[in-house]
Amino acid sequence: MPTMTPTRTTDRIVGVADFAVSSSPGERIITHALGSCLGIVVYDAVASVAGLLHVMLPNGDPDKMQAKPAMFVDSGIPLLFKECYKMGAKKERMQVKVAGGSFAGETEADDRFQIGKRNVIALRKLLWKNGVMIHAHDIGGAQTSRTIWVDVATGDVTLKINGSERSL
Repeated sequence: MPTMTPTRTTDRIVGVADFAVSSSPGERIITHALGSCLGIVVYDAVASVAGLLHVMLPNGDPDKMQAKPAMFVDSGIPLLFKECYKMGAKKERMQVKVAGGSFAGETEADDRFQIGKRNVIALRKLLWKNGVMIHAHDIGGAQTSRTIWVDVATGDVTLKINGSERSL
């Protein structure tokens, strides 16, 4: 008897400063317009749990981080992992893939605030401190809009830049 591939039925859109976690094989979690922001995908193949976080800034004052934790790397990452754990994911099995972190302007030297670079540094420090590695990434470079999505059924992560798609 042939095996049936699950048909994707729902796209869950993650906005800026937001996140989503799912164990529904019919879903795809997607976020758009990643410039200096980061799109962080986590996936546990054993638990079939996927999550995606769209962060804007590395950190902020404690009140802002508490009110809108998905806006910041330092508060969004712990939130994303904890929500995945609630669905059965385990840190040691989670694959992490990241896109975004571009610089604004024509050259990196033109990027006065270096938000993209600071986001990437904050993410790497936080993950390293917690014994988590990034498994794949497409970060940095000139300001370009990236779209990233994860297929909850398979954990496949796709990156779209300027109309061109590739696996991440």
